[in-house]
Amino acid sequence: MESPMEMSIALLHHTARRLVLAVMLTAAPLAASGQPQAPPPPAPAGPIEYRVLATNKTSTMQKELNEAAEAGFRFDDFMGGETAFGGSEVVAIVSRRGTAPSRWAYKLLATSKTSTMQKELQEAGDAGFEYKDQSVFASTFGGREVVLILERDKDAEPQSWQYNLVATSKTSTLQKELSEAGAAGYEMVGLTVGTTALGGNEIVAITRRARAR
Repeated sequence: MESPMEMSIALLHHTARRLVLAVMLTAAPLAASGQPQAPPPPAPAGPIEYRVLATNKTSTMQKELNEAAEAGFRFDDFMGGETAFGGSEVVAIVSRRGTAPSRWAYKLLATSKTSTMQKELQEAGDAGFEYKDQSVFASTFGGREVVLILERDKDAEPQSWQYNLVATSKTSTLQKELSEAGAAGYEMVGLTVGTTALGGNEIVAITRRARAR
């Protein structure tokens, strides 16, 4: 005959087995239902390396952007303006994480004629270059220019873009032309307000739409 202590231990073992079985039976339907589990914690982002590119020649900036891209850097931002020692410069910031692959290509467009910009922008769009940023810049030889930077992923199938440039000194005209562009499916991607060589004080807006493949 079992002692009271042995009976208590046996009862505890029986209760424990029932609790384990209950947990297993409860968890099984949850697993089978495909309910999402908690995601793992994000991996540390790691350090970011920055590089500053600055030049008073727009042609030099395109060369330097592509050299940085070959080293794994990607364009972040840029602005044309006056610096303390360089005078009127285009300053661009690029960055990379770790040993990033070389997959980006860049094209810089700079002109004081909006008709020329429309033509060159469309040629870049046909080649799969995507608008990234724009500014107005007083270059050493070109005078006041609208400057655009475009990017293409060399590892991806190129997406062809249709671009529409709107340049005017009147906000009422800008409203009308942007409304017409929007009705045709063009989305707004960039805007600058500044003084260009031939247009005077101008608002230059860039719109685009993806071209059907």
